[in-house]
Amino acid sequence: QVQLVESGGGLVQAGGSLRLSCAASGSIFSLNAMGWYRQAPGKQRELVATITRGGSTNIADSVKGRFTISRDNGKNTVYLQMNSLKPEDTAVYYCNADGLDVSNSYYKRWGQGTQVTVSS
Repeated sequence: QVQLVESGGGLVQAGGSLRLSCAASGSIFSLNAMGWYRQAPGKQRELVATITRGGSTNIADSVKGRFTISRDNGKNTVYLQMNSLKPEDTAVYYCNADGLDVSNSYYKRWGQGTQVTVSS
């Protein structure tokens, strides 16, 4: 089994910063795209940012210029640096990753989610 464990959420004032981390572990043979999604109360889950193994990124327009996604392939970890946070960034943030496990089976996993709350 492949697991994703997120950390780094919390409460921050508007204009502040947070850094989220997501570590993948378990029966990993390969780890392809990794990403962050978020879901605010009463809203659908939306893409925040994704990054390929080679480092190509896709950033949502709503966070472009404020959030940065990066990854450490040696640690199977993806990061989301969030700067200039706004109250509308308040949501549960979920990590996502896909790849092949040691049985050569495709997997796609979600983390348990971490709460980010931005106060005005």
